[in-house]
Amino acid sequence: MFDIWNRRYTGSKYKLSSWIEELIAENCKGSSFCDIFAGTGIISYTMLDKMKKIYINDFLYSNEVIYKAFFDQTSYDESLLLKYCQQFQDLSVNDISDNYISENFGGKFFSYSDAKKIGHIREVIESDRSKLSDKEFSILLASLLYSADKSANTVGHYDAYIKGHKISDTFTFDLITPYKTKKSQIFISREDANDFAKKLKCDIVYIDPPYNSRQYSRFYHILENITCWRKPELHGVALKPEPENMSDYCRNKAKVVFKGLINSLDCKFIVVSYNNTYESKSSSSKNKMTLEDIETALSARGEVKRFETSHNFFNAGKTDFNDHKELIFIVKVK
Repeated sequence: MFDIWNRRYTGSKYKLSSWIEELIAENCKGSSFCDIFAGTGIISYTMLDKMKKIYINDFLYSNEVIYKAFFDQTSYDESLLLKYCQQFQDLSVNDISDNYISENFGGKFFSYSDAKKIGHIREVIESDRSKLSDKEFSILLASLLYSADKSANTVGHYDAYIKGHKISDTFTFDLITPYKTKKSQIFISREDANDFAKKLKCDIVYIDPPYNSRQYSRFYHILENITCWRKPELHGVALKPEPENMSDYCRNKAKVVFKGLINSLDCKFIVVSYNNTYESKSSSSKNKMTLEDIETALSARGEVKRFETSHNFFNAGKTDFNDHKELIFIVKVK
C-alpha cells in the first residue's frame, strides 16, 4: 500500500515536512490552510485534523487525481478495489496485447513487459469508468501512477530515461492508502496558482513555487499522459507530447508573477518555502528569483521572519555547490 510520500518528485518536501509543520504551528494562527502549489501533497497531509478547512491546489492533472484519491472524503467500495488490485496483480504479459504505453515507452522508460501491463491496466480503468465512482476511479488511477513510478527506468523524473542497460521487470500494481479525517473539510482544485489566489480567502497560505526553468508538466509528462489518456503524438528522445500547463514561475517573469500572487492573497499568514539553488552552475537549476526578490515582495505585506535548515537538493549531475539550504519565510499580513 502506498502513502502519499511514496513517490519520486523533484522538490518534494517530505523530509522537511515536520520542520515546516512546526514552524507553521509556532508562528501562525488560524483554522483554514491553503497549499497553493501542492506538489506531492505532503504539506497538506501534515495539516489533516489540524485545520477545519484545507485547500489543495496544483495545475498538474496527475496531482489532482492523486489528491482526490488520498484526500477526498467520499465513501468507496474497498472490496471492489481489492478485486481490481488482485486482477491487475495476476496479469500475465503473454495474455495482453500491445498498447499505447508499450509501443511508445516499452524498453525505454519501462521494461517492455511492464509497459504492456501499465497500458493494459489504464485501458481497463478507462473502460470500466462508468462502473466506478469518482473516488474509486481516482484511487485506481493514482495507484497505477504510484506503481508505474516505482518501476520507471529514470532518475526520478521523466525528462530522460536511463540508457545502456537491460531494464528489469519490476512493476507490481498496489493500491494507495486513502486518508480519513473527521475534523478537516478538503477542497481540491487544479488551477493556475495566481488565478486561484484571487478568489481564495484563507487564514494560512503555504507557497512552494517552482524554483527554476524545469517545467513540471514536462518533467512528469508520462504521468500526465497516463492520467489524461488522450494518447497524443509524441516527439523527441524523451517522447513528450506538445507543451501544456507551462508555468511562468519557470521563466524570467517569475518575480513579477510571484509579486502578483503575494499582493492578491486575502489571508492572515503567508508561508513561503524556497532554497538557495540560484547559485547553481547548471542553467536549468538556477532559480528564477533571488531571495531578495522574495523578501521584497513579502515585506510589502508585513514583517518577514526567515528560517533556514540544511537540506540535500535534487541533483541531475550538473549542479555542484555546498551549503545548500531550504528557507522558510513567514509573514503576518498587515
